[in-house]
Amino acid sequence: MEAYTDGTSLGNPGPGAFSIILIYERAPIVLSRAFRKTTNNRMELMAVVETLNFCKNNNIKYVKIYTDSQLVAKAINEGWLERWNRNGWKTSAKQNVMNIDLWKQFLHYRNFVQPEILWVPGHSGNTYNEKADKIAKQKAKEDAIEIDYGFEQEHISFFD
Repeated sequence: MEAYTDGTSLGNPGPGAFSIILIYERAPIVLSRAFRKTTNNRMELMAVVETLNFCKNNNIKYVKIYTDSQLVAKAINEGWLERWNRNGWKTSAKQNVMNIDLWKQFLHYRNFVQPEILWVPGHSGNTYNEKADKIAKQKAKEDAIEIDYGFEQEHISFFD
């Protein structure tokens, strides 16, 4: 199976969404969700995590995931994720890793599904990447009502 993923936020943070186009069996499957307040990086990563969740739930053991997020691709393919995990979720600069909740979910799903993460340049004419981008942006504009608890709980202030 192949999956083309994209995420967006209108403002950073702001309303956001992700979309996934799964090339699976007969026809593409589109998955998308929108949140009232989130970040672009969270949506890019959440798209990958939700792809793995779909695969696990449908007993798919291997998936090629195309992302235009260099952060996501490099973190997974260049060993950053394993280093962060070993170092108590700290970067090499001793800063807290962002989006730990999603990275932990990725590690969990990787126990069930073998992902191959491939970076594709954004807005470069890749048909499915362009469609995923368009769907995510439209969803963020029109349907951003869900709560991204991972983001909002980390940024709760009693003075907001």
